[in-house]
Amino acid sequence: MFRVIFSARESLIKPACVLASVAAFLAVSGCGDDGLGKRYSVGGKVTYKGEPVKVGTITFYAAGGGQGAEARTASGPIKDGYYTLSTIGGDDGAFPGDYQVAIAARQPDMSDAKANTEKVGGGSYRQDDVAKAFAKAPSPIPKKYESTQESGLKAKVVAGSNSIDFPLTD
Repeated sequence: MFRVIFSARESLIKPACVLASVAAFLAVSGCGDDGLGKRYSVGGKVTYKGEPVKVGTITFYAAGGGQGAEARTASGPIKDGYYTLSTIGGDDGAFPGDYQVAIAARQPDMSDAKANTEKVGGGSYRQDDVAKAFAKAPSPIPKKYESTQESGLKAKVVAGSNSIDFPLTD
């Protein structure tokens, strides 16, 4: 009798495991709609005077403001001159539309912020300490690129894969 009960339970466990595995795969692979709308991959190269920008951050701000998806920003890290954008994470890309672009390449020294955090026994850096470190950090590219008003950088994201390069100059 024990073997009959065990066999029945075992035959139910296997299909349940398969269903759970399929559900997990679909969730991770992004087959579902997150309700925000379709985003498209955006990546490219950022150079200054022909050389790759080693590290930094690039941010696409929706031109003209807008509502909902049209007002969202997308950003991503720059590493060895290359970037990819995310709107909510996982290199999910950007919404189609026109953007103004800002690029920051400062490498702040966070030692003072870390020391202040350790003094108070906290876990994360205080916002004003991070702002001070960022303000003191030198920039390997002209600071005008940190502001959409001064950079003059623009981009258009279209349906499909987007490769958008930014060759920066003085």
